[in-house]
This record gives sequence, structure tokens and C-alpha cells, in this order.
Amino acid sequence: MKISKRSWFTIGIGFFIISVVSLSFVYYQSTSERDRLQEDLILARSKLSSIDLLTPTNKQEALEQQLNQAYKDYESDKKKFVQSIEDIAVGNVLYEAARINDVNITQMSSSDIRSEEVKGAPCLVLSLNTSVIGNVDNLVAFIRQLNNELVNVLVKSVSMNISPSGNDKTATASIQIVVYAYEEK
Repeated sequence: MKISKRSWFTIGIGFFIISVVSLSFVYYQSTSERDRLQEDLILARSKLSSIDLLTPTNKQEALEQQLNQAYKDYESDKKKFVQSIEDIAVGNVLYEAARINDVNITQMSSSDIRSEEVKGAPCLVLSLNTSVIGNVDNLVAFIRQLNNELVNVLVKSVSMNISPSGNDKTATASIQIVVYAYEEK
């Protein structure tokens, strides 16, 4: 079987067309891939330029300043608690606050001084139980003043009994107060 020149020509044109279509397809794919990679490169460059290389140094300096400030605060707070527990004039503060708020202290008792760790700091702790009588509003003012008068005194609990008569407004309160003092070791 002999193939004519015209058939060879048609076969040649067919191969040429297939080759051109194949090369066009490959070129189109590589062009779209190149465009995608170009966009990724632009995005990566913009992200890289937005990163401040000095930021870790700035953050470290800020954290060091915060640490130094926290240490200074710790030292000043420690000085507030260093006074011995016997030197803390809780009784005087109680009676003065009672006089100011027009209430009467009817009973006061204390526990033995004990050692306790408060948030990792060694402290001496003294508990006081106090009974007070007076007008309800005055008792509330008295308790608030006690809680705010000394930094190392905490009103731990309050139990209040209000008289049933409507006009009298007289009440008694049992107050548990805890006194903290830093214990040097």
C-alpha cells in the first residue's frame, strides 16, 4: 500500500495542528502557573515588609520594665507588712472606728498568732472576733472603714442580726477580722 503525496500532506498538517494545540495548552498552563506564583511572591514580599524585625526587642524591653515595676511594687508592699503583729494597733483602730461611726463594741477576743503562707509570702496571722451593736447604717459604715483603714487587715466575715422592730433599726454584728504581718525569715 502506497500513500499518496496528498495523504502525506494531510498527515503532516494533522501532526502540525496537534503539535500547535498541545504546545498552546502547555503554554497556557505555564502562564497561569507563572501568574499564580507571581501573585504569591508579591503577597510574601508584602507580608515580609510588614514584619518589624525590632518588635521582639521592643517587647523584651517592655516586659523588663514591667518586671522592674512589679519588683518595686513588691518591695513597697513588703515594707507595709513588715511591722510586727504586736505593733499593729488594731484595737485602737477598732475603737476609733466605733467612736466615729457611733457603734459600741460589746466584745472582742483574739486567737493565738500563727504562721501562714499567703500567696507564697510567709506571714504571721492574728484573728479577732468582735461583737458590735448600733444602727444598721452605722454598722455598715463601721465595717467598710475597718476593711479600708489598714492594708494588712481583712474583714473575713460579718454576721448581722437586725432587731424585728421597724423603727428601731438596731442591729448586732459579729465580725471576724484577720490581721496579716510579713514574717521575716
